[in-house]
Amino acid sequence: MADIASILNETRDHMQKAIAHLESELTKIRAGRANPQMLDGLVVDYYGNPTPINQVGNITVLDARTISIQPWEKNMLQPIERSIIAANIGITPQNDGVQIRLFLPPLTEERRKELVKKVNAEGEHSKVAIRNIRRDAIEKIKKLQKDGLSEDAAKDSEKDVQEITDKHITLIDKHLQSKEKEIMSV
Repeated sequence: MADIASILNETRDHMQKAIAHLESELTKIRAGRANPQMLDGLVVDYYGNPTPINQVGNITVLDARTISIQPWEKNMLQPIERSIIAANIGITPQNDGVQIRLFLPPLTEERRKELVKKVNAEGEHSKVAIRNIRRDAIEKIKKLQKDGLSEDAAKDSEKDVQEITDKHITLIDKHLQSKEKEIMSV
């Protein structure tokens, strides 16, 4: 029976990771306010090595619509600027020779709707990941059943897996609703 417990724990762990991934992806989608996490995942060519942008300079939020990037080495201004342009995040960097400033334009209604679509797409990816985790767990339970687990125990375990799945899908929906509300509030 310890096998079923480990399958359920593993399922919970994987689903938690899927939720954590969704949360990190949602922080990258801007909701009108400047947020240094918008630049997470951006890499800069640092002497031939792709390096996360937050490891080549200081990223600070100056006000609700402005992010400042102060590189630790002056010669990194161009590569940082190039990487921001290449990332296509909808912001044009302003390089003043000392630091790079990112001025976030106010969100139009159309842009807000695009962002909501992006949020919903991220949510759908997470739901697919959760369902794949559920499928894998149920396959493991069926394998245990072939190896001698009783049919009742297998059915109960599958029900437990489904409950865990439902709980995580509901959590995804809550994240999506709060992010959508954040984006649509002017």
